[in-house]
Amino acid sequence: MYEDPPHDDWQRHQVGRDLDHLVQPAAGRSGTEWLVGCQPPGTIDRMSGLGNVRMLATDLDGTLLRPDGSVSTRTIAALAAARDAGFTVVFVTGRPPRWLAPAVDATGHAGTAVCANGGVLVDLDADKVLTSHAIAPDLVLELAAELRSAAPELLMAVELVPVDSLDEPAAFGLETGYASRLGNPPGARIGPLSELVAGQPVVKLLARGSQEHTPDSLLAIAQRIVAGRVEVTHSSPRDPLLEISAVGVSKASTLAAFAASLGLGPAQVVTVGDMPNDVPMLQWADRSYAIEGSHPHALAAAAGRVGRAEDDGVAMLLEVLLADLSGPNNSG
Repeated sequence: MYEDPPHDDWQRHQVGRDLDHLVQPAAGRSGTEWLVGCQPPGTIDRMSGLGNVRMLATDLDGTLLRPDGSVSTRTIAALAAARDAGFTVVFVTGRPPRWLAPAVDATGHAGTAVCANGGVLVDLDADKVLTSHAIAPDLVLELAAELRSAAPELLMAVELVPVDSLDEPAAFGLETGYASRLGNPPGARIGPLSELVAGQPVVKLLARGSQEHTPDSLLAIAQRIVAGRVEVTHSSPRDPLLEISAVGVSKASTLAAFAASLGLGPAQVVTVGDMPNDVPMLQWADRSYAIEGSHPHALAAAAGRVGRAEDDGVAMLLEVLLADLSGPNNSG
């Protein structure tokens, strides 16, 4: 779903595709992590200290999923091996719950997922919401007005908490003229923002700008306006789309709460991502990895690098984690 960003400054951060050495030091947060290349499991010998890891939390688009939304047989096998080993893999995504079914179908993996940048925690197997964090309707309207004062062309949409099923189309509301990246679902609510949010738990406010803005430039404008009242981020290299969550809510906050419910903390969780909305969880985990060619903010937040989805980067990392899990120091 994601293509390489066209900006030259992004390309300077990319690791060369023609690697002479398949495991290389990453100039990341600590300078001590290593890039996972294309070697088979068991041959990566410089990722020490992973034996206590019990969870992999991975972003979807641009990280686990290829640009067309598919995954390789190697990724499917790695996810299945994790499930068989009792090793927890969590999808942590900006997608709303209604967009999770294609990822489940592609990967064969379900379980618990963090959706809408932390706005919703769902049980994919049970098809239900576990927790949600909403923005007050009055605040949504206030923020929309202020953002439009700086960028009048903005069109708004809202992600709501699904009630009957995770793929409920009525959990999405949009103003007339708003165009969703994957198309507006039949059954979505269309109308003025004031009607869309009336009495509704809004877990994510979306504000789509014109092409005169880059995603980063629009985000910079929004951060100055909404600071301290909500969280704002973006997840696309090209699409000027703001993603706004309740204050204190991020991929990291909801992931941390779920991990804590399993008795796990930052030392037992590895995170992987590629975009600004992944930064909080990349900073939270003791071990975090940015995808090769990620947004510079993700590269700066992560301790290491892994290959792209097309190169099975997350699958290789998961294979290493599972090999460490079953190693001699972890036999019981």
